[in-house]
Amino acid sequence: MAEVKRIATRESYGAALVELGKKNENIVVLDADLAASTKTGMFQKQFPDRHFDCGIAEANMMSIAAGLAAAGKIPFASSFAMFAAGRAYEQVRNSIGYPHLNVKIGATHAGISVGEDGATHQCNEDIALMRSIPGMTVINPADDVEARAAVFAAAEYEGPVYLRFGRLGVPVLFDEQTYHFEWGRIVTLRDGSDVTIAATGLMVERALQAADVLAQQGISARVLDVHTLKPIDRDTILKAAAETRGIVTAEEHSVIGGLYSAVCETVCGEVPCRVKPVAVMDVFGSSGPALDLLELYGLNAETIVAKALELME
Repeated sequence: MAEVKRIATRESYGAALVELGKKNENIVVLDADLAASTKTGMFQKQFPDRHFDCGIAEANMMSIAAGLAAAGKIPFASSFAMFAAGRAYEQVRNSIGYPHLNVKIGATHAGISVGEDGATHQCNEDIALMRSIPGMTVINPADDVEARAAVFAAAEYEGPVYLRFGRLGVPVLFDEQTYHFEWGRIVTLRDGSDVTIAATGLMVERALQAADVLAQQGISARVLDVHTLKPIDRDTILKAAAETRGIVTAEEHSVIGGLYSAVCETVCGEVPCRVKPVAVMDVFGSSGPALDLLELYGLNAETIVAKALELME
């Protein structure tokens, strides 16, 4: 059996920026002394005059990005999610979100899979923070193809966008020749009539694995790739709520404020159904190998299967 190709979405981010830079001279990239890790170094090598290393000063970087956007540029401001969404939150809110400026935030190393860097760097709250900013679009792609497509789409979109990328390599799920990124639309990977699994980011792979296990037990699972968490695709979520016995949400993020919250907010007033979360359950992370941490915190196919079986009871 051929080995599955795995690419970290932060690599996809860097590659997409280079392609954008070739097509649009208004694309500029800012980084906070992490170009090698965020992969914006690819852009720096090709376009050194359009790459700005702002040093370990993320708040200042966001303010500079806001100024560049006000001057007609399309800035991609990049750092680890903990710093882009956490340390610079006030500047993102007041200098980018409030005036609705055309800044794209490339946040890498999100979630528990940062691994050995530990709880201080494992940002499991970034989606919640960014979803709370009026007018902010939040995107969390599942693989290399979707990540690059999301970066291209963000560059075309007028307004602030938060793009979430990971450190850990994830399998390529989509065919580059046939995949089409639709702004704010959920991708239905598998249809099913018993339960729905709505997953985002690296949890999409695990949702597909869970669906295979459930199929062996005669349970038909609908698998949704929720790449855009704000605005969320209400029509697809409500359809799933109406047509299946409940929804399992799967995310590498806190149970508070992320995909689970977005789905519950969507269904509760219109098509009430049971929703079971697979997420980081209101705890801090810890240091360790990324794959081991995903198992430790229950971010795996087994937990998704268990939650789906609860819905079937």
